[in-house]
Amino acid sequence: MTLADDAYVSAQFAVLDDLCFTTGHDPDAVRLRMLAGLLPLPGYLRSDGAEMVPRDLFALTEQAGGPEKLEAWFVAHWADRAVGRQEWQAYLSGQYVCLHSVTPATIRRKEHLTTEITAAPHDPDAGSPRWEARLHAAIDELDALEPAFTGYDRLRFGGPTSRDLCIDAMRARFPRGSAAFGG
Repeated sequence: MTLADDAYVSAQFAVLDDLCFTTGHDPDAVRLRMLAGLLPLPGYLRSDGAEMVPRDLFALTEQAGGPEKLEAWFVAHWADRAVGRQEWQAYLSGQYVCLHSVTPATIRRKEHLTTEITAAPHDPDAGSPRWEARLHAAIDELDALEPAFTGYDRLRFGGPTSRDLCIDAMRARFPRGSAAFGG
């Protein structure tokens, strides 16, 4: 992690101990829940060793009715339970840092949007004003769901992020107004 990565992470996430203090949770008990697969691991370790977690780390647990009910509640958001279990494992890994708020709804929406945006250049009406409006609406919605990411993310995930591919690259490739000019 570079100093820029640390600054980004500090702005986007909370130090686990600090979040536990402000929400009345015992940090050691939370760590045990993480190790038991009841809560996600920290998404980042800052250069100073601070465990960085989402600011809403405990929100899903509360919605589910407690940490013991979280997995079943989470997985139930997918019609295909095998996919739900895969997403649960990804959630627990702590590497779901690609969303401002990690919930089953935002995970599913991101998947839908990235699929739609990636397929857009191959749509039958590609390049038309109506297509451009759909494409940019999807890009804008994904932009609102995703943070900027860090250079470290590109290293640990082995390349460009969904923001790089589906937001930045698509906006550069298909700028607003290009369809109106036959672009």
